[in-house]
Amino acid sequence: MSDDGAAPTEKPSQRTSQGLVRRLGLFDATMIVMGGIIGAGIFVNPAEVARHLSSPALIVGAWLIGGTVAMVGALVYAELATRRPETGGQYAYLRDAWGPLPAFLYGWSLLLVIQSGGMAAVAITFARYAGELTGWGLSDGLVAAAALALLSAVNCLGVRAGSNVQSTLMVLKIAAIGLLVLAGWLIAPAFVAPAAAAPQPVETGAGLGLIVALTPVMFAYGGWQTSSFVAGEMRDPRRDLSRGLLLGVAGVVLLYGAVAFVCVRVLGPEGLAATQTPASAVMRLALGELGADLIALGIAVSALGFLSQGMLTTPRVYFAMAEDGLFFRRVAQVSPRTHAPVFAILLQGAASIIIALSGTYGQILSYVVSVDFIWFGLTGAALFVFRRRMPSSEGFRVPGHPFSTGLFVAACWLIVAATVWNNPANSAVGFLILAAGVPVCLLWLRRRAKERTRPE
Repeated sequence: MSDDGAAPTEKPSQRTSQGLVRRLGLFDATMIVMGGIIGAGIFVNPAEVARHLSSPALIVGAWLIGGTVAMVGALVYAELATRRPETGGQYAYLRDAWGPLPAFLYGWSLLLVIQSGGMAAVAITFARYAGELTGWGLSDGLVAAAALALLSAVNCLGVRAGSNVQSTLMVLKIAAIGLLVLAGWLIAPAFVAPAAAAPQPVETGAGLGLIVALTPVMFAYGGWQTSSFVAGEMRDPRRDLSRGLLLGVAGVVLLYGAVAFVCVRVLGPEGLAATQTPASAVMRLALGELGADLIALGIAVSALGFLSQGMLTTPRVYFAMAEDGLFFRRVAQVSPRTHAPVFAILLQGAASIIIALSGTYGQILSYVVSVDFIWFGLTGAALFVFRRRMPSSEGFRVPGHPFSTGLFVAACWLIVAATVWNNPANSAVGFLILAAGVPVCLLWLRRRAKERTRPE
């Protein structure tokens, strides 16, 4: 019998106050961090970056700059994890620093924009690659919905079952990226520029191009924060979550930098910008059609692993909202057998399935970056609030604070500004969806106030 079936013999100290059970360790935390970041984006986004930058150094540099921002963000979140090791993670940081309204709007945007739309899009990506490999002829929406339903069911079996599936898929993801890097470095022929071509000077608009290119880069790096959602189910969140954040983000920066390098090495800046499928192009040059099939399998597995991680972590935010009286009480219920927040998991699965079947995931995904990085910036700024309230505390502390934390917050605001400038219409829709949550939150706050004043 798995750990999830051993609940009756557990000691009370193993339980969290909400009825969840602490079963995750450092390896789980690291895999969850990496799994939340690596989806299908790294196999496609190097081409998007190359469309804004023509210099090989700048193309690779954009990924290293993005990795630096992500690493500083991981440092900030590592300290937040030691100060607030609670279920819901980022939601709890926002709530405790800025109050219930921003925290509710974060959960609202996760459900309607950030997580559900992103998971729907990645599920469609999985369905397309799986369909190409198997030739089964089923509709992408149906396959995507089936994958989401299956992962919802797995995570309803308990955090241990969900984490085991997620960790297995993460290891397979690393293997797929490793194969791409090794094939591109050792087997594929390197791109050779025409002999008559003079060395390209750095273009006049390189600075602006770099800022715009950071939007797809940071989208690909996003996701480390979701590991904080399951802090309430980690055996030692102050230690393991902070270490998992640092190890996981560092590992992703290494993998992403290597992928960007081999894509530029094999395809060249112009060839990289011209292709829609850079990973497939590299593998086809290295191993022919077999290589293209192998990377298609790797992308399908990577997409599935991202979905698994999202289904494991994000429902804990809705669970925490319900615990706070800002969402339906049923969402805070925990299965007495598996100790999983089943209704919260089913809510996330249903929202993602509806968007995947509706075909609107593409539009919703285009709203994500401008909204998501608002929350990154506010969460980073929350550390200033906690440091002021409690200047000295045990556990991990961000090196170079307040300058490093300020750099992270400023980078987040810069990315929001660049996204709004580059995609004003999509950003406006994202902000309107966010604003629509304000009256909904006020209704929940009024309802909570009435319940608290109601006589027993």
